Amino acid sequence: MTWMGRKRRRHVVATTDSVSLILIVDDEPSGRRALESLLLGQGYGLAFAASADEALTLARGLEPDLILLDVMMPGTDGIEALRQLRSIPRIGEIPVILVTSLDDRASRLAGLEAGADDFVAKPIDRLELRTRVRTIMRLNRFRKLRDAVCSLSEAYDATLEGWVRALDLREHQLEGHSERVAEMTARLAREMGVEPADVVHIYRGALLHDIGKIAIPDAILLKAGPLDEAEWTIMRRHPDYARAMIEPIAYLRPALEIPYCHHERWDGKGYPRGLRAEAIPKSARIFSAVDVWDALSSDRPYRACWDRARVSQYLLDNSGTLFDPDVVTCFVKLLGEDEIRRTAASPADLAQDLSPAARPDDPGILAAPAASCYRLRSETPPARIDLTEAVPDLLTIPFRSIHRDRLGRPYAERSLVNSG
Repeated sequence: MTWMGRKRRRHVVATTDSVSLILIVDDEPSGRRALESLLLGQGYGLAFAASADEALTLARGLEPDLILLDVMMPGTDGIEALRQLRSIPRIGEIPVILVTSLDDRASRLAGLEAGADDFVAKPIDRLELRTRVRTIMRLNRFRKLRDAVCSLSEAYDATLEGWVRALDLREHQLEGHSERVAEMTARLAREMGVEPADVVHIYRGALLHDIGKIAIPDAILLKAGPLDEAEWTIMRRHPDYARAMIEPIAYLRPALEIPYCHHERWDGKGYPRGLRAEAIPKSARIFSAVDVWDALSSDRPYRACWDRARVSQYLLDNSGTLFDPDVVTCFVKLLGEDEIRRTAASPADLAQDLSPAARPDDPGILAAPAASCYRLRSETPPARIDLTEAVPDLLTIPFRSIHRDRLGRPYAERSLVNSG
């Protein structure tokens, strides 16, 4: 234990890296000495302040685990100091026990309203003080553990987003594709009544839906023309690669359903396992519709984006074959509500709504537009689309394009959805 200066008892008197620190705030030296004598030897580091202003300064610098705050002080009293403390980011959650000789109900209510965690009345009972301090410290340890877990979770999610951006750059995906489909999948899952705790895993799974493509050779992943059967055999392994990557990670295991099953089809003709109907995990059924929606709603080098009405009609036409009918019904309804909201918005509101930085009021996982090319109204009646034959991908339409890839090669026949 390192002992520091105790002059006037207004500084840290005992602290190590492992003990909890208590800041004692009292304008009277006798009050500070009394609290010090009651708490020394209990394994706490102690710091002292003689005014509210000094207390706030020390709180910013020391970030104590607990503040014992006298109420009756000249100038700024303890209740006002507590109000100021609660308004300061980073230190506003420090537990505070008010130390007061006031025993009336109004004072206690004022302290609670200002954010007090507990009270100790003067004259101070040694056993009561130590018991209340231990209780607060125990709760504070839980809070710190919770905050640490949240910080770790945020770091994990930031890492996942970095992986996904790297994959998007490698595959030359439309910027933000993975984030967009993750956000819309989470939104649709909420609309379909998925529990909030499960929506978090669905978001992560959607974010990582194509992570298995990291194992696909560039010659196949970036090929400008159509894949041959041997290449398709390799491409179809990416869900298995995703499973091999994610399953050993306990944190991500609940998010595995989408990366592993998002190419399964409602009619059982998907891959990798040929699952049918409700044997396909619900999260993967939700995601598959969103993934196609985003692909068709985005400009690609080999075709322009489709308007919303045409995309919705495609989802409806393939309900019960490619997609879960319940998912399509809910998703088309959700897209229609968005259309109504956008059509009714003012030009200023619309510009904000279509901005990449725009976000709805939902504080949780948010939804964003799939692409800036969205049109508010269909310029022509939507054409119905029929799939006349089974194809390796979701939809294949032959065409020729004057566009060239990053190596200068002309695009040949490509999958319209091209989701691999």
